[in-house]
Amino acid sequence: MPTNITLEVLRYMPEDGGAPVFQEYEVPLRSDWVVLDALNHVKDHIDGTLSYRWSCRMGVCGSCGMMVNGEPTLTCAAFLESFAPGPIRVEPLAHFPVIRDLVVEGSDFMTKLKDVKPWVIRKEEKPLSEGEYRQTPEELADFKQYSMCINCMLCYSACPVYGLEPGFTGPAALALAQRYNLDNRDQGNEERMELLSNDEGIWSCTMVGECSEVCPKGVDPAGAIQRYKLAGAADWWKSLITRKSK
Repeated sequence: MPTNITLEVLRYMPEDGGAPVFQEYEVPLRSDWVVLDALNHVKDHIDGTLSYRWSCRMGVCGSCGMMVNGEPTLTCAAFLESFAPGPIRVEPLAHFPVIRDLVVEGSDFMTKLKDVKPWVIRKEEKPLSEGEYRQTPEELADFKQYSMCINCMLCYSACPVYGLEPGFTGPAALALAQRYNLDNRDQGNEERMELLSNDEGIWSCTMVGECSEVCPKGVDPAGAIQRYKLAGAADWWKSLITRKSK
């Protein structure tokens, strides 16, 4: 086993006015190091100008997502040894505008996330004297998987539809919409369906499934979207039958 491994990092410095270029760095190949450790080593000991995002280093915050050898990956969970003997190519997440080096602009995702209203919507509230809204373990299990999203945007980087059609609402936002649709305390299903059952919503998904493959938390956005499509189709048939009966 070699003692070092090469990182090929995409560098983009807009103030220079040049095109992005790859820069190589030799870093120690330690069994307990992940790609994020290697980037931190570069930042601390080799090149302090390197820019990237990270926070928790525990696979919780989702901020250290990058392309590693062409795959959307949380760099805090990608061990260097699994890429030996290298090199390891590190790039910013695909399909997003690059601000600098490995830092991308995620405002489009945040806007779409807000648009799907990922919170419990109530049309009427019961009196406080009646107590809390109860939920059985089975009711919780129905949506819990979709609530595990950490907003890392890896699924957007893996999604070919989002790459071709930036207007597509996208996997994570649709999965979180479905998380609340399936919550027995929520009454916003119709409101979300009106927004998302359009050409840029659930029907844009071509079920490639790459979003679920790269999700570090096993959310399965593709499965959530297919359930959403079934619900949308059922709503359409109900409306059709209602119109014919009048």
